[in-house]
Amino acid sequence: MSVQHEISQRDLRNRSGEIMDAVEHGETFTVTRSGSPIAQLVPLCRRHAVSRDQFATGSANAPLIDPDRFRADLDEALAGEADDPYGR
Repeated sequence: MSVQHEISQRDLRNRSGEIMDAVEHGETFTVTRSGSPIAQLVPLCRRHAVSRDQFATGSANAPLIDPDRFRADLDEALAGEADDPYGR
């Protein structure tokens, strides 16, 4: 979870490079003007590739899924909402 800091608009202007580096590394900033919050700087969510070994380790304790039961559950949950798109 990121740490949230409060900075003034002046700090942002004067230390923009340093602040953007911190945002890139996961920190969040609330920008203030005359003491009132006006904006937030938050890191963008970036997708990271996971190696095969990392995936295997992370899913080692995952429950087994019965594909027929899974399909039946999906069919029941969607109940006609996933019709053939070409049948319209």
